[in-house]
Amino acid sequence: MRNRGREAAERTAERRRRESEAPRLLGVAPDLKLLELVIEERRDGRTLPETTHKKRVVLEHAPALFVMPCMDRSCRDGGHDVTAEILHALSKKQTTFTGEDPCNGQTGSANCQRVMHYTATAEFAS
Repeated sequence: MRNRGREAAERTAERRRRESEAPRLLGVAPDLKLLELVIEERRDGRTLPETTHKKRVVLEHAPALFVMPCMDRSCRDGGHDVTAEILHALSKKQTTFTGEDPCNGQTGSANCQRVMHYTATAEFAS
């Protein structure tokens, strides 16, 4: 159990380091006024209800980094980095866009079967 706690603390520290080193979202997309993400994970094409959530990005402090953990507690070294896709859509001033990202982690000796799906809504200054 101690090893699991240490691993979780190391992941948290690494995430915080990446967030602090990333450029700020408003520096990358200065006309952005609102960004909301609806995130869900799917397995075998079916949505897992316990993984669905809505996130409203606090623009004043947000890093230009969109990395989310896999929601499967047994998944090791998984997660989703959709930074490039989201920043690309924002650079084109898209007001709605979607994407998917398969988890690259492991659950036991098998590949994680989860796929994160997101729908984004953005508003820009005129």
